[in-house]
Amino acid sequence: MAAEQSEIRTAAESSPAPATRGMTALLTCAMAFSMMQLFLLGALGPRLVDDLDVTPTLLGLTTTVGFGTAAALSPAGGRVVDRLGPRRCLVALLLVAALALALIGSAPGAGSLLAAVALGGLPQALANPATNKTILAAVPAERRGSVTGMKQSGVQLGAFAAGLPLAALAGIVGWRGAVWAAAGTAVVAAVWAARTLPADPPPKYAPTSWIPRGTIAWLAAFSLLLGCGIASVNTYLALYGVRRLDLGPTAAAALVAILGVAGIAGRVGWSKVAGQPGRALWLPGGLAAGAVGAVLLLAASAYARPLAWVAAVAVGIFAVSANAVSMVLVMQRAAPGRAGQDSALVSAGFFAGFAIGPPLFGLLAAADRYGAGWLLVAGEFVGAGAVALVWAVREPRSVVRR
Repeated sequence: MAAEQSEIRTAAESSPAPATRGMTALLTCAMAFSMMQLFLLGALGPRLVDDLDVTPTLLGLTTTVGFGTAAALSPAGGRVVDRLGPRRCLVALLLVAALALALIGSAPGAGSLLAAVALGGLPQALANPATNKTILAAVPAERRGSVTGMKQSGVQLGAFAAGLPLAALAGIVGWRGAVWAAAGTAVVAAVWAARTLPADPPPKYAPTSWIPRGTIAWLAAFSLLLGCGIASVNTYLALYGVRRLDLGPTAAAALVAILGVAGIAGRVGWSKVAGQPGRALWLPGGLAAGAVGAVLLLAASAYARPLAWVAAVAVGIFAVSANAVSMVLVMQRAAPGRAGQDSALVSAGFFAGFAIGPPLFGLLAAADRYGAGWLLVAGEFVGAGAVALVWAVREPRSVVRR
C-alpha cells in the first residue's frame, strides 16, 4: 500500500496537478468518446440502413460486437493502464476512438462497419481503468466520489451529443459528415489530454490477473447482472413506448432522454454518497432494489401509461447510477498497484451484461411479450441486489482510504 501511495504522489507531483474542475471535464469527455460510436450508430441508424443497405438486425448486432469486444479486451486493457500509466492510455483512448469514428464514416458496407465497431471496443476497455487511475493520482480522497460520478455521467452526455447536435448536423452534412466531425473532436480532446494530465511514472511491470477475486469478483458479478438489465431498458424502452403505450416516436424518444438526464443526476449524487466509506457498503444493494421497483413500474405502465415516465426517471436514478457507485468502490478497495486491472475486470462484467441482455429481451419483444421482458429485467436486478447483499454481509466494514 505504501508503494502504491508513493507511486500516486510521484505521478501527481511530476507535473502540476490540473485544476479539479478542468480535469473532471476532460475525464467526462473521455468517457463520452469511449462509447460515442455506439450512440451515433443508434441515433443515425435509419440513415445507415438506407445508405449502406444493412438490415435492422445487423445494425443491432453492432451493439453486441462493440460491447463483446470491450468485455474481451478489458482485462488486458487494465493491465496496460497499470503498466503504462493513465495519461498515455487516455491519449491513446481518444486517438483510437477518433480512428474508429473515421472508419465508420468511411465504411462502404456492413463488413467494414462491424470491423470499425470492433476497433471501438478498445476505447471502452481503457476508459474506466484510465479515468479511475487518473482520479486516484490527481484528486484528493474526499472529492473522489463526486468526481467519479461526474466522469461516469459522460456516458449519458455522449448519448445526448449523438442524439441532438450530431444528429442535427447529419441532417445538414449527411451522416458521414457528422461522424467525421465527432472524429475530429476526439482528436482535439486527445491533444487536450496530452497537454493537461499529470505525467505518468516510467512504464513498469504489472503482474497479470485475468480472474477477479475477493471484492472485485463480487462487483464484477453485480455489474454483469446490472448491465443485462440496463442495456435491455436502453435498447427497448422507446420501442415499448411506441408499440405498447401508443406514444409517438418523439415522445418515446423523450422517455430515453429523461432516463439519461436522471442517470446523470443519480450518478453524481449517489457517487458522492459512496465516497463516504461508512455508507458505501450497502449502497449497491439499495440501488438494485430501487431498480427492481422502477422496472415493475414499467411493467405496470401497460395499464397506466403515466407510470412509464416515473419509471424512466427511477431507472436512471437507481439502475444507471449503480454502475458509477461500483467504480467508486473499486477505487476504494483495489489492490495496491492494480487499480487499472481491477477497474477493468469490473467493467468487463458490465460490458458482458450489455452484450447478453438485449438479445434475451429481444426474443420476448419479437413475440410482443413486453410484460415478460420487464419481469426478466426485474429478475436480473433482483440477482444484482442479491449479489450486493451477500457481498455487504461478507465484506469487512473497514474501507482502505488511498
